[in-house]
Amino acid sequence: MNNLKLNNKRTILVGLAFLSICAFWQMYDNLVPLILRETFHLDEAYTGGIMAADNILALFLLPLFGGLSDRTNTKIGRRTPYILAGTAGAVILMNLLPILDNSYFQEAVPYKLATSITVQGPSDPTVLVDLIVPVKLVGFIAVLGLLLIAMGTYRSPAVALMPDVTPKPLRSKGNAIINLMGAVGGVLYLGISVILYPASKTRGLVHVDYQPLFIIVSAIMVLAVVVLLVTIREPKLAEENRALEKKHPEWNLAEDDGSGSEVLPTPVKKSLIFLLASIALWYVGYNGVTTWFSTYVAEVMGEGIGGTNTCLMVATVGAIVSYIPIGVVASKFGRKRTIQAGVILLASCFLAGYLMTAHSSSITPLMYVTFALVGLAWAAINVNSLPMVVEMCKGSDVGKFTGYYYTASMAAQVITPVLAGMLMRDISYQILFPYAAFFVSMSFVTMLFVRHGDSKAEVKTGLDAFGDMDD
Repeated sequence: MNNLKLNNKRTILVGLAFLSICAFWQMYDNLVPLILRETFHLDEAYTGGIMAADNILALFLLPLFGGLSDRTNTKIGRRTPYILAGTAGAVILMNLLPILDNSYFQEAVPYKLATSITVQGPSDPTVLVDLIVPVKLVGFIAVLGLLLIAMGTYRSPAVALMPDVTPKPLRSKGNAIINLMGAVGGVLYLGISVILYPASKTRGLVHVDYQPLFIIVSAIMVLAVVVLLVTIREPKLAEENRALEKKHPEWNLAEDDGSGSEVLPTPVKKSLIFLLASIALWYVGYNGVTTWFSTYVAEVMGEGIGGTNTCLMVATVGAIVSYIPIGVVASKFGRKRTIQAGVILLASCFLAGYLMTAHSSSITPLMYVTFALVGLAWAAINVNSLPMVVEMCKGSDVGKFTGYYYTASMAAQVITPVLAGMLMRDISYQILFPYAAFFVSMSFVTMLFVRHGDSKAEVKTGLDAFGDMDD
């Protein structure tokens, strides 16, 4: 154990898959609500319902494809085929969205404005317009659905790749690097969007063409996955890790019943249930903010995506600089305690966000500080939660347990876009931050009942804790 160290270089390369995923989801959560509201003029409840669709699909797709990848055996590995196929499908489909968005605005909206008269018969031009409007919207939603299926096929396999090649005691640090790579993907998107779409260029526009952003993000996704494919030999690395874990049976909390599937002891099962409940609760709060923040800022402060994305970029940078130190902290003080500290900080930041936005008409420097702390808090939670889940399983079931993790998080994200949207519509937009703080606080309570998954490796301090950048 004393000589056990993380291969940082390899983990960074494995994290390229997660980088591509996070670049996509940052763009999706940022732009799709704006397009639905500003181009298609859907209200908060309908927009929230559509934004929840990805999470509804994920409830089925993530455990399904996580489990399927556990049982897949190809020359390029268990996870890599899903990563390649999912990325290819997503890149093609995502670039259809801005085409449909622009087409709707250019064709349906002008006609609708020019022909706002009562329909007299089938030859009336309004009939054509009334067909154009729903057909364009249905087409947009259909492409969204196919895109979400493509993304769902490879999210669990991509995330499961890190535990496949990383010893159990090092997975918090490995997950720190994976999350750092995901944050880099988010920052790439946010930085590009801030440059291309500052508030000075978008304020007052009836319609904004987001196609350049979709093209750039799709290029990032392709490049990341190509580099992953060229540099990572999944079968060889996974076999080496399995051989290492066989030498350390004490790392396994699951018991083998001889059937080829694990049997969780009752106390471990209870811990898993409470941990999954905690994951769901903090995602209800956090995703409520990330889903609605661009709309919230536009409505409350009159800012475009430039101002919104600056805040989100600050939060992401805060997470980036925190991920590796958080991995060290978790190794010393435990994953559970680190998560609980992150939960307290995150809830406090959301309450502070309410106080600042309730009494300000623009984004202030203090908001940037608060969002940097949001990034730190989310890093403390996110780095440690997935390793706690997969700590409770055998190596052969990592994909399935990764699916459990995402089932909990996605179940929360099914609920929160609709629930938060309805509350914002029916009460006030300013309910968003108190709503988020409440659910995050509740996750602290459920974490009190989690007793397993808190494995700690014996590590050195400082930078030495990560060893050398091995080949």
